Amino acid sequence: MKYSQIDNTLFIKNRKKFTNKLDANSVAFFNSNDIYPVSADSTLPFEQHRDIFYLSGIDQEESILVLFPDSIDEIFKEILFIRETNDHIVHWEGEKLTKSDAFEISGIKNVHWLGEFDEILSKILKEVNHVYINTNEHYRQNVETQTREDRFIEKLKNFGGLSFKKSNPILQYQRSVKDEIELSLIKKACDITKKGFERVLSFVKPGVWEYEIEAEFSHEFLRNKSKRFAYTPIIASGINSNYLHYIKNNKQCQSGEIILMDVGAEYANYSSDMTRTIPVNGKFTTRQKTIYQAVLNVKKSATELLRPGILWKDYHIEVGNIMTSELLKIGLLNKVDIQNQTKKKPAYKKYFSHGTSHHMGLDTHDYCDLDMPFEKNMVLTVEPGIYIMEEGFGIRLEDDVVINENGSPTNLMANIPIEIEEIEELMN
Repeated sequence: MKYSQIDNTLFIKNRKKFTNKLDANSVAFFNSNDIYPVSADSTLPFEQHRDIFYLSGIDQEESILVLFPDSIDEIFKEILFIRETNDHIVHWEGEKLTKSDAFEISGIKNVHWLGEFDEILSKILKEVNHVYINTNEHYRQNVETQTREDRFIEKLKNFGGLSFKKSNPILQYQRSVKDEIELSLIKKACDITKKGFERVLSFVKPGVWEYEIEAEFSHEFLRNKSKRFAYTPIIASGINSNYLHYIKNNKQCQSGEIILMDVGAEYANYSSDMTRTIPVNGKFTTRQKTIYQAVLNVKKSATELLRPGILWKDYHIEVGNIMTSELLKIGLLNKVDIQNQTKKKPAYKKYFSHGTSHHMGLDTHDYCDLDMPFEKNMVLTVEPGIYIMEEGFGIRLEDDVVINENGSPTNLMANIPIEIEEIEELMN
């Protein structure tokens, strides 16, 4: 791992909070992700399943976490299974976790080799009343690939007579409210993103290619211990800035155009999520400034709405009202548009078609319960945009903020330039 080792008190607390929500005499299982094949002997880089990482800190393939807090046998209360290594594996793949490594990372005393799992599994299942399985319940999930977790659930069903419950409803809430250690890791990811953006500001000029800008971000992220982008980067110049999930990044940037860059570094598996829009030649046109300032005004107002007790749906309705007001001011909407709008199709959606915020953490679109009011230490993005297809450009701005108990949220990206004058000064 490129990142510094995380204080294992985080994972100890996370497990305690989770097991306190389990029904009596229940066991919960969590599996690592697979290493996914490409073709021939090629594979994608390993990415750990965020739930087992959240509860253990283990960032290695073929690991299993077992939580059985009511077991009469002390050694079954918390068990971690890891892949047993040997000289051959070390020679070809490098060192793997030892049992002492796994204990130091996770705080779990009972660490076993994976080869012992089936025997211990049979013993545990004879004792329990309920088995908690870990299915993907995220409101945006659309996974077609069978996961290691899926195969494990099928294996459990072969035992017969088991009563199944789901871990995810517990984790949906628990993971949405961040520990102070988690907040520091997200801030670290945001600070790395800042370094990438500052590097790009001095690099961009007419004639550069979108993929060259992506490469500059990648260079700065890697040299600051971010092993990857938190999500596929969007480097969208000119007309491409109107395409919300544009990822081709293969156009040459021309003078007079703007570049919308939706990019974030990850650190220790925690995400950041930033969007900035800059002029290719270092100077916004008058029209670009008008739209940019309108988006920035909405972002600032929307940020102030993020307070404990506010409901997700009410927040987005109010942001829609703020955006409508800005669009009227700059002439993109008129009174007739407002008179003709409906509840299902508000007028502002013509120019601002996506949501304003999403939860963020171990996943860029992190776990949350959308029916729950916002709470202290939730981390959300704020990312309004205005997209004008007929004028050939769109502008989006995005920061990551932490909800506080009282007062305004804390902007984790407050030190990343965003004002028009800042951007132009730094580019020139």
